[in-house]
Amino acid sequence: MAGSGASAGPPRLRRALFVDRDGTLGPDLHYLKEAPRLELFRGVGNALSLVHAHGELVVCVTNQSGVERGLYTVADVEAIHERLNELLRPFGSSVDAFYYCPHAPEHHCACRKPGTELFERARDELHLDLASSALIGDSAADIGAGARLGVLTTLVRSRGHEREVERDLAEAGLVPDLRAETFESAVLRVLARG
Repeated sequence: MAGSGASAGPPRLRRALFVDRDGTLGPDLHYLKEAPRLELFRGVGNALSLVHAHGELVVCVTNQSGVERGLYTVADVEAIHERLNELLRPFGSSVDAFYYCPHAPEHHCACRKPGTELFERARDELHLDLASSALIGDSAADIGAGARLGVLTTLVRSRGHEREVERDLAEAGLVPDLRAETFESAVLRVLARG
């Protein structure tokens, strides 16, 4: 007989940390095309290892309009994401899933942050509990997406762009739940939420 008749039920929902890529995990190199140029900020590897130790998934959601602009290809983006995980491997960490919008902002698509389509796709595909999840980003678009989703939002310092980010937040009427000077301190603050 093939089983006791009890159904397995729906999958258990998991908590996730959504992270932006450029300017959050590493420097924003403006339309990065070459994977070997990718850098990570100090502390990112250890911080993401802590996230995994707490049983959370790491999901990167990033706007990559350079694809539609013809500045790089989908293959370039995927090579950069492979390189990112190579850099994280020595720390025993990784990004569990990558989602990116290839469209230019003038299309006002639902997948470009602050749109939430990619987050919702991640929620459905990875069985995520958004109510207990969090987001770390360096822009008003990141914070706006997180606010729409109802996740805990953390703004990490955007090196060299602080005034612009603060202006964009004010114009959009957005206030991040938390603020941090570095990605590592942002992760520690998020994990301290319990």
